[in-house]
Amino acid sequence: MGGASLPWSSVARERGEGPVRVSRAAAARGALRAGENESGSLGPLLGPPGASRAALVDPRRRNFTAALLSGLVIRLSWASERAGVRVTRGSPTPQPPGLGRGGARPATCAHRRPPVRAASAAWLGRSTVRSLSAMKPNFSLQLRVFNLNCWDIPYVSKHRADRIKRLGDFLNMESFDLALLEEVWSEQDFQYLRQKLVVTYPAAHYFRSGIIGSGLCVFSKHPIQEICQHVYTLNGYPYMIHHGDWFCGKAVGLLVLHLSGLVLNAYVTHLHAEYSRQKDIYLTHRVAQAWELAQFIHHTSKKADVVLLCGDLNMHPGDLGCCLLNEYTGLHDAYLKTQDFKGPEEGYTMIKQNCYVSQQDLGQFPFGIRIDYVLYKVVSGFYISCKTLKTTTGHHPHSGTPLSDHEALMTTLCIRHGPPEQDHSPSHGPAEKSSLIRVLRDTWIELELGIARARWWTAFAGYVVGLGLLLLVLLCVLVAGEGAREVAILLWSPSVGLVLGAGAVSLFHMQEANGLCRVQGELQHVLGKAKEAQDLGPEPQLAPLLAQQEEDRAEE
Repeated sequence: MGGASLPWSSVARERGEGPVRVSRAAAARGALRAGENESGSLGPLLGPPGASRAALVDPRRRNFTAALLSGLVIRLSWASERAGVRVTRGSPTPQPPGLGRGGARPATCAHRRPPVRAASAAWLGRSTVRSLSAMKPNFSLQLRVFNLNCWDIPYVSKHRADRIKRLGDFLNMESFDLALLEEVWSEQDFQYLRQKLVVTYPAAHYFRSGIIGSGLCVFSKHPIQEICQHVYTLNGYPYMIHHGDWFCGKAVGLLVLHLSGLVLNAYVTHLHAEYSRQKDIYLTHRVAQAWELAQFIHHTSKKADVVLLCGDLNMHPGDLGCCLLNEYTGLHDAYLKTQDFKGPEEGYTMIKQNCYVSQQDLGQFPFGIRIDYVLYKVVSGFYISCKTLKTTTGHHPHSGTPLSDHEALMTTLCIRHGPPEQDHSPSHGPAEKSSLIRVLRDTWIELELGIARARWWTAFAGYVVGLGLLLLVLLCVLVAGEGAREVAILLWSPSVGLVLGAGAVSLFHMQEANGLCRVQGELQHVLGKAKEAQDLGPEPQLAPLLAQQEEDRAEE
C-alpha cells in the first residue's frame, strides 16, 4: 500500500470504519489532490497557503469542513423544497474528505427528507386515501361491529351488575373491531368495562350530557383519531318525570377511525322513546331528532370513506323519522342488505322471549319490534356489503338471563374497491328525488303540527300565569283587610307555586316552538333545493342535495 493512502486510512480508522484498502493509483491521485488543495480555493478553509501537508490532512479539520459543507447543502435543499423546488437524488453534495475539485466524481445526495410537521401530516395522509385504488386494486377490509342497548339504569334495571359482567366477558371473547353501547347510565359501570376490556379494546370513550348522561359509550380495537358529540335540541318535557328522557340529554356521538388508509366515521345515538303507539306525544321531538341526526351526519361525513350509524332509534322501519334519515343520508339498513342473517323473525330487537320484556312494552306488536339498527354507506370508488348480521335471542331465566331487554346486533361489513359489476343503476334517479321530496313534505307537516301544539301550550300557560297574578293581587287585598286574612295567607303559597309553574311551562313550550321552527326552516330550505333540482329535468345541471355530498367527496 502506498504512502499517500495512509492519511485517508487513518481517517477511516478514527471513524470506526476499519482498515481501508486503497490502490496505488488512488494513493497517487490523493497525493495530487492534496498538492492542489495547498493553493486551491479550499485552502482558506483547510489551512493557510503555507501550511504543511501533515496539517492539511489532519482528519479532525477535514471532518469539520465536510460536516460544515454537508449542513449547508442540506439546509439549502430544505429551503428549496419549501419554495416548491424538489431536490432529487443526484444533486451535488460535498466531496468526501481528501477529495478536492481536481476532477473528482460527484457524489449523490442521499440525505433524508426533513420531518413532516403535524399540520401537514394529516393533509398528506388524507391525500393518499383517494389514490388507494391505484395502489392496491385488490384491497378489501372486514369490519366487525357490535351494538347493544344495555338497559343499565341504576336502582331500576334488574340484574344490572351480573349483566354488565357477562357483557364484558362476551366482548373480550368475540374481539370486535368496534363496540357501540347505549343506555349505560352508570359511569361506574363504564369504568368497570373499560378496565375489563382495556387489553382487547384499548380505545374507549364515554359521552356525557344532560343531568344523568347520554348513556352512550364506545370501545374500539383501533385508535380513535377524533371525537365529537351533538346534543339534540328537543328531548321530551321536564315535567314528565316518570319518563325521564329530558334529564338524560339524548345525543349522537361521533368517532373517527383510520383503518388501512380508510377514514371511518362511526356514529352512535339514542333517540327519544315511544311510550304509546296510539298517543305518541313525542313523535314531533323524535322526528326533529332524526333531522338533526341526518344533518349532523351530512355535515361531518364529507371527508369520510365509510359511514356507520348504530343505535336505538326507537322507530320502526316504516316510521317517518326512519324514512327521513335513510332518504336524506343515503344510509343502507344492514338487515335489508345482509347476505346471511341469523336471529329472530323480521330482525326484531325486542321480542317476547326475552324475560325482561313485557307485553306492555311490545304493545300492538305481540311478536316483537325492530327499533335498533346498523346503518352504513361508502363513497364512490368503494363498495360495502353486509356479509353477516346476527342478533341475540331471549333466554328463559333458568337457562341464563339475556344481556339486556334489547337484543344485541353483531355484523360483519366487507369493504373493497369499486362497485359490483352487476350494479349499474344510478344512485340518485328521478324516483329517489320524488321519494325524498315526499318524505320532506311529510316531515314539514308533522313539524307544523308540533309547532301549533307548542304555541297552544305556551298561550295556555300564559293565561294561567295571568290568572295566577290576578289571584295574588286579590289575596293581597284580602290580607290588607280584616275579612279573610287567614284564608288569604293559606292560599298565598299555592298561588305563587301556580304562577311559577305555569311560567316555567310557558317558557319551555316557547323554547320548544322556537326549536321546531328552526328545524322547519332548515327543512324548508332543503325542500326548496330538492324541488329546484327536480324541475331541471331527469339530468339536471345541479345535482340535488344528496348527490352534492358525493360530488364534494369526489372533488376532494
